[in-house]
Formats: sequence, C-alpha cells, structure tokens
Amino acid sequence: MHTIDNVNNLLITLWKNNLWGNVGNIRYFLYLCSGKEKQKPNDGDMTSTFIGNIEAKLDEKGRMFIPAVYRKILASEESQRIVMRRDTENECLVIYPERVWNQRVEQLSAELDEWNPDDQMLLMQFVADAEFVEPDSQGRILLQKRNLQQIGATGELLIVGMMNRFAIWDKQTFLSKRIDQREFAKTLRERMGKKHS
Repeated sequence: MHTIDNVNNLLITLWKNNLWGNVGNIRYFLYLCSGKEKQKPNDGDMTSTFIGNIEAKLDEKGRMFIPAVYRKILASEESQRIVMRRDTENECLVIYPERVWNQRVEQLSAELDEWNPDDQMLLMQFVADAEFVEPDSQGRILLQKRNLQQIGATGELLIVGMMNRFAIWDKQTFLSKRIDQREFAKTLRERMGKKHS
C-alpha cells in the first residue's frame, strides 16, 4: 500500500507541474518506480573503489596489464566484462565495469528525450564510441592503435583511479594537465563550498 501511495504522489506531481508530456520525464518516473534509485547509479558500488595512479606499459602485441589491485575489484563484479570509452572531455580512455556502464547509460537515457533527434544523437554517439573489452587469463587488455591515437599515447601509460571506474592516460599528457597543488586545493574548496551552500 505504501508503494502505491508513493506512485500516486509521483503521478500527481508530474501532472500538477505539467511534466507529463515529456517522454524523458515519463522514463524517469518509471525508473523511480522500479526502485533502482536506491542503487545510487551515479556512484556505483563504493565499497571497493579504484584509487591511485599506476604506471603501465604495452607489450609487443599492444596488451596492457590491469593492475592486480584493480583486478581484484573487477573480480568481485558479477560480470568480468568491462567497457572502454574515449572520455568526452579529456584525452584518456575510461574503463567501466559493465554494471557501472549500464547504470551510466540508464541514467543518461532517463535524462534524454527519445523523441528528440538531438537527444537521440547524443545517446547514440555516447554508446557508439564505447566497446566491450574482456581481460585475458593474465589480466591483460588489448589496446588497438586507434585507441592509443585517440589519447595521443606515445610512451608510458598511466592508469588513474576514478572511484567506480578508471582511466588510461599517456603519462606525460596526464602530468602536463595536473593542477598545481595550491590551485587544486583552492578549486576544491570553491567547488565543495558551492555544493553545500
């Protein structure tokens, strides 16, 4: 009965705020009704997180070892498959556990209007630029030449933790983009201050 009351309240809210005509809002409504919002799709499972930065090299076949500490986290996932995608802003490849990727796409899909051609193209391009990757028995993944060209990788690589996912950078590119420590502290204070104000 409690669930029915919640659904009724959501329906009334959508109707009163004139939001019912937007397909994206309907999809979001259905998403809320499914109870999946309790899974915190933005964060994924934060009990084990990808942190730190680890240097990596490619072998002669273009394979890279996933660090052992990251492999342990991936091994705790239901699926061993991972998704690799060129980051939308930075010159790096982002590696998602399949579950985290699915949550990200579900969230994006819920925010976009499937009847809007611009929104359709955004979703298609986001998904089309991704690919499934399966580590081999030794925990290596194959990075194609086009993947390396996308991030301008010419030498050593750096694997950087991003909590529920991790990124692969050209080491020198990452180091050149790092923010000065004082500037980093100042920017962090400002951003966190805005979030809690």
